Amino acid sequence: MIVVEGLHKHFGGFRAVDGASIEIATGSITGLIGPNGAGKSTLFNVIAGVYQPTAGRVIMDGEDITGLPPHDLFHKGLLRTFQIAHEFSSMTVRENLMMVPAGQLGETLWNTWFHRGRIAREEAELAKKADDVLDFLTISHLADERAGNLSGGQKKLLELGRTMMVDAKIVFLDEVGAGVNRTLLNTIGDAIVRLNKERGYTFCVIEHDMDFIGRLCDPVIVMAEGKVLAKGSADSIMKNEAVIEAYLGRGLKNKVKAEAGA
Repeated sequence: MIVVEGLHKHFGGFRAVDGASIEIATGSITGLIGPNGAGKSTLFNVIAGVYQPTAGRVIMDGEDITGLPPHDLFHKGLLRTFQIAHEFSSMTVRENLMMVPAGQLGETLWNTWFHRGRIAREEAELAKKADDVLDFLTISHLADERAGNLSGGQKKLLELGRTMMVDAKIVFLDEVGAGVNRTLLNTIGDAIVRLNKERGYTFCVIEHDMDFIGRLCDPVIVMAEGKVLAKGSADSIMKNEAVIEAYLGRGLKNKVKAEAGA
């Protein structure tokens, strides 16, 4: 699905991503972890077209998509969410979902004058699809609520719902659990698993909650200082000495090991 080859993103002399190469298999839920500043979100931003890479390539289904802008990647089925949810706060939850599909008839002045019936039929279809998405995510009771009134976890579910309005191929989820209570995080996790198994979605997930990563993700990729440090199952990653050192530092790692031995 996605192959990243020797990717670099430099900001002046700072190498946020420094030669990272990863593969995300079709149909997988791949975890991407690492300490703060490891380059995870920057890697997401380069893949998703927010940043132009300094060097390297991004391949999707055999096609070179390096540097394509987000709107072009959107039409190819590559979507991403953000650490802080972005919603149209004054619109309802249903309306936020209905906004997602591109090329709607009501977007042109001519159609609003001469094809009102067609626009009304299209909007009815979109409203039905939005309601189906809300049922899937178990938040149908919020359909008429203003999106700005939602909790952090509910906004994350809304962002996930947007990807369902266009039947995405691959979704990059950036810290989906940030600021989300455990009950809603479990709901989000259930939705991701169902989308993966029932609808064939491929996911790549940045998350610091290792219980969440361990439940959903295989494989797990670890980044540190802009480079890929390790890849494997969640269990093997949590036992990896290099990964432990990247999170704790060598001195603290040795201290913890000494205390455990004592």
